[in-house]
Amino acid sequence: HGAVKNEDTFKTSPFHLDLWFYFTLQNWVLDFGRPIAMIILPLEWFPLNKPSAGDYFHMAYNVITPFLLLKLIERSPKTLPRSMIYVSIIMFVMGASIHLVGDSVNHRLIFSGYQHHLSVRENPIIKNLKPETLIDSFELLYYYDEYLGHSMWYIPFFLILFIYFTGCFTPVEEESRMPVAALLLMGPSSLYYWYLVTEGQIFILYIFTFFAMMALVMHQKRKGLVLDSNGLFLFYSFIITLVLIALWVVWLWNDKILRKKYPGVIYIPEPWAFYTLHMSNLQAAKESL
Repeated sequence: HGAVKNEDTFKTSPFHLDLWFYFTLQNWVLDFGRPIAMIILPLEWFPLNKPSAGDYFHMAYNVITPFLLLKLIERSPKTLPRSMIYVSIIMFVMGASIHLVGDSVNHRLIFSGYQHHLSVRENPIIKNLKPETLIDSFELLYYYDEYLGHSMWYIPFFLILFIYFTGCFTPVEEESRMPVAALLLMGPSSLYYWYLVTEGQIFILYIFTFFAMMALVMHQKRKGLVLDSNGLFLFYSFIITLVLIALWVVWLWNDKILRKKYPGVIYIPEPWAFYTLHMSNLQAAKESL
């Protein structure tokens, strides 16, 4: 299944409006919307010792997203390496499921005063735990959530998108145009990728994927091939995402507290860390008035 057949080398594919729309919609609702749903819905409906509304959103995301990725691969004009796709989908589901558990607990800790802009050991509700070995357990939970879960979730996700991207080339210049619907979807799609990269702390993975896409575009151009509408949509979405990330970093460049949490060479604060540091305090001040 991994070989590219001669007869499908120069097939073209129309813009997948339905799939890209479903992707954008479920990404915003089920991924970005899950912590929001957890916060705004009454706590009485979802006690702290039970799954939150956001957890159910996450479960739906873990089922729907692999299905959409498989449908996207099926519509590729080229025969892509199926074995790699299937292994990536399995890894994606495993990583997203690990993240579901860790993220569920970490977000529920907000109601107990946990502050995402601080490290685990610096959080007031954590550093006073007895015995101190409990702190190690919370750090392990954070590791599963932010590192292992994210890696097993996002690496296969971007790998599948790149594999699909390799089949988005055509020798027909007329096919290298995006319909109006694609232009309208590009903004929401790019904004979601910005959230994915910043909140997931996966800038290195994103930028390497983007560089690989650029290199492939230049290589195929020498062969007289150009991106079709689906490839252009994905490529331009990644470009806009890079611009949004740069604006985000410039805006928070002088934030000393966030700088302390993200001390590395690559400084890209998480939106939820920004929220717990600035927006939640502002909201609490308004409620006290």
